[in-house]
Amino acid sequence: MAATRKTAKANRFKRIAGQVNGLARMVEEDRYCIEILTQIQAVRAALSRAEGEVLKDHAACCVAEAIASGDETDQRAKFDELVELMQRTRR
Repeated sequence: MAATRKTAKANRFKRIAGQVNGLARMVEEDRYCIEILTQIQAVRAALSRAEGEVLKDHAACCVAEAIASGDETDQRAKFDELVELMQRTRR
């Protein structure tokens, strides 16, 4: 993975951590519930975007390497990992 993408993803997760810390402060400050719920939705959306970026990198790097290797066992393992991940997401 390129260093710039790695840094960008790490920064994205740091921002999300900041949002979650902000949620804790909002609860401690007894903020209005709708404000808290709105911020929870923002965190979910940010996590979803981050998940998409990690998934893109996995496909572009790990899965692509397995395909290029010609190793059917490795290809099957990467495919099975993705299927299992999608199944967990649906639960």
